[in-house]
Amino acid sequence: MSWVEQAAELAGEFAQRAAEFDETAQLPTVNLRRLHEAGFDMAWLPHNHGGQGLSWVTFGRVLATIASACPSTATIWLMHLGAAYGLVHMSGEDNAGFFARELAGGKRFANALSEPTSGNLFLMPLQTARPTDGGFVLDGAKRFVSGCEIADYLLVNALVDDAPAFFGITPDDTLKLVPIWDSVGLRATRSQLITFEGTVLPEDRRCTRFTEEPNPIPIGLPFLSIGVAEAALAALRQHAAGRVIPTTGQPLADMQWVQFAAATEHVRLRAATLLAAHTAWLADQRSPLANPSSLEAKLLANEVAKDVAALGVKVGGGSGYLKNSPIQRHFRDAQAGALMAYSAEVCQAEIGKAIMTP
Repeated sequence: MSWVEQAAELAGEFAQRAAEFDETAQLPTVNLRRLHEAGFDMAWLPHNHGGQGLSWVTFGRVLATIASACPSTATIWLMHLGAAYGLVHMSGEDNAGFFARELAGGKRFANALSEPTSGNLFLMPLQTARPTDGGFVLDGAKRFVSGCEIADYLLVNALVDDAPAFFGITPDDTLKLVPIWDSVGLRATRSQLITFEGTVLPEDRRCTRFTEEPNPIPIGLPFLSIGVAEAALAALRQHAAGRVIPTTGQPLADMQWVQFAAATEHVRLRAATLLAAHTAWLADQRSPLANPSSLEAKLLANEVAKDVAALGVKVGGGSGYLKNSPIQRHFRDAQAGALMAYSAEVCQAEIGKAIMTP
């Protein structure tokens, strides 16, 4: 069975639990455990770190498949992999091997990069860590840390000598979780705020290598929105096929305006999927064009997800607006992609700058 087929099989389970996790804002730990047990955590690491070195094209399709079933699970898993892979690829050989073994052993990772005042510039921290014996001390806060409540390791950044530095740390009692997460969508990610009060960032856990190795997060974010859009379009089709117009006796799916609108969004979703797949292919080629392409892919995928989900609400009418309908859940989840760093506006600014610069 291929990795995409395995993901589809797991997605069938995840979809059955998605509404409950959304309603309760409960971490989907059972889903994350199933992904690990099936080998998905390690599959994309290189062979020398115990992985299989699978393609980023396959990763994108797997992530979209999971996101179509439970986008909160897909988001936590993406951020978990982004932190773990970042620590493996940016660390010296000893630490890289350590973090790879911890990932293989089922340990959880999370990104603690975004600051309350830094906006989308999560790779450019504003908070400074001061020197201390054996490392540096950080007082500050990080927000939107998906899956932080079950994280064994955090990828943390701070300014050291006025330059961004990255560390892999183990949470201790100097870290406090501020339970403020009560979001509109992606509720089960539980992306809480974390405060740091005299937290030591050990020098021996500092990342010392900065390579061009692709990271799952910029590659994966477009596929996250694509998965949400696929689920929203499927829910739209199911409702339109089952809703009979009393005056005509025909299903809503036979109405021309529904067909025209669905056709437009279907084609746009295909375009977004192809652009995201091209970005993943560029990452497989280790092309310097992968990162610029990821901004374009994310921008299009974010907008398509929102538009498909909005059409679902329009076609669903009052029925789609009820809390027991998947249509409204897809609509809420679809809004998150454009807000996640880099936001749609930051993507537009970077793309526009590149276009207009001679």
